[in-house]
Order: sequence, then C-alpha cells, then structure tokens
Amino acid sequence: MDILIFGAGSLGSLLGGLLSRTHEVTLVGREPHVGEVRRDGLRITGVETVDVHPAATTDGTEVSADLAVVTVKASDTEEAARTLATGDVDAVCSLQNGMGNEDVLAAHLDGTVLAGTATYGARLAGPGHVEWLGRGRLTVGPWRPEDDVETAERVVAAFRAADLDATVTTDARGRLWEKLAVNAAINPVTALARVENGALAPPGELADLATAAGVETAGVARADGASLSDATVRESIAEVVHETERNRSSMLQDVTDSRRTEIDAINGYVVDRAEELEESVPVNRTLATLIRGWEAGAGVE
Repeated sequence: MDILIFGAGSLGSLLGGLLSRTHEVTLVGREPHVGEVRRDGLRITGVETVDVHPAATTDGTEVSADLAVVTVKASDTEEAARTLATGDVDAVCSLQNGMGNEDVLAAHLDGTVLAGTATYGARLAGPGHVEWLGRGRLTVGPWRPEDDVETAERVVAAFRAADLDATVTTDARGRLWEKLAVNAAINPVTALARVENGALAPPGELADLATAAGVETAGVARADGASLSDATVRESIAEVVHETERNRSSMLQDVTDSRRTEIDAINGYVVDRAEELEESVPVNRTLATLIRGWEAGAGVE
C-alpha cells in the first residue's frame, strides 16, 4: 500500500517508519528532519531499534496515495486538508488529538474519511531520529461514509502487516471521546507539572487530578450521546500511563519547546461542549485556563 504520513513529528515518524518496513511510505514534514531522513534514513530506537529509508518531503501538494495518515496538530488540520485536496488520495485517516478533525477533513476531501486513535509513545529525539517509548495500539473506524467498514478493515490489515497492533471499531465517535478523555487527563497535567506520563500512575495527587479531568470528560461524552463509562475512562488512563510511562506527552513537549499547545482541541473542547450541554467541568476548565495562561505569558502563537 502507498501510504502518506502527513505530519512527520514524533508519532507520525514512528508509525511511518514502522509501516515503511512493509509498505511504500512518504513522510511529509519539516526541515531539518525531512532532509536528514532523505540523506541517511530514519532511525528508530527504544522499544526496538529499526533503521528504515522512507521517502520524505516538505511538500505535500499533488501527491497520490492509497492512504493518507494525518498526524498534524488540530490547529493545522484545515491546512493539511486543503493540501491533500490538491492530490489524489483514496482514503484519509486521522490519528490526531482532539475532536472535530475528521469533519474538517471531510469538508475538503472527496474520499473515505476514517477516524483513528493511537496510544504509541514516541519522541522526536532529533533530525532523522525518533524514540519509540512505549508499545500501544491503533483503532480505526469509518467516519464518512459511516458504514464503510470495508475500508477501515483494509487499512487495519495494512497496519497489521507491518506488525502494528490495530483493530477496527464500529463506534468511532465513542472511541474518539474515550481518547479525548485520556488526553484531557494526561496532557495538561504532565505539561503543568513537567513530568513524564509515568508520574501520573496511582496512587498520588497527580493521578487523582488527571483522573478527575478524564471522568468529567466521560460525563460530557454521555451527555453528547456516547456510551462511555467512568470505569472505562479510569482503566484507559491507567493503561496508557503504564504503557507510555517514559513518554513525555505532546503538550509537555510543546510547553518545553515554547510552542502553542492543543489545549483548545482537548480540554478547551470539553469545556465548550459542556457549556452547550449544561454540564459542569471545573477541573477541565481550570486546566485549560492554566495552559492558556502559560501560552499568553510565553507569547506563543
């Protein structure tokens, strides 16, 4: 399968590198990372050590592929969609944080849109080098058309052929809410406390704070019509914290590097949706306010 990884950061590079062992993969990213991959290949270290040579470019326009895997930040989704629309892509699968990315992609692209989640732990250690910090799993389900399970199954088969742990879901919206609950718990708490994911393992005050944010999110999800229990969210948070204990969350990496975070698409989304549904989410509101306060003080854009 010809696969385009649109957003070759930490997760995109890891997945693209692993997929390139079996498929034709092109990474779309930024310099100097892309240049290093073109010259000397991509080195993966950590859980496994892998040296691969996927194609890499900074220009994602007019590209043809069987599948585009989108791993850019939520704030960059529309630009990614417009760029992909200049080419010929049969299907696109979002593995991004936050909610709403799939609708943005569907608004600009004609092909099948899939919704996915990923719990693989990764960190971009430097140009041409990604650290694999924790085994995880991928779930993929149809978004548009809602009944296109066949395409989801074909994508999952391609992932499995590259030894990735992947499954098909027929409840993509529910899985996205579950992923949002986990991200709402782990991302802001690790970013504010400046700790790796493992520091949120129970028992402890950080674990309690993260769990409270996740449980609040589950309540909003149920009010929105999703079937997501508090127990499921607690288990998911604990599982991801354990599997990615050495991982530095994407929001912690953003704060460390003085970059804009995805707070608006994670805890900010929970707060906004809670207001619409008349739900109370004080923990999510506080975490969103603190991260936005840091962004304002740091002058990030």
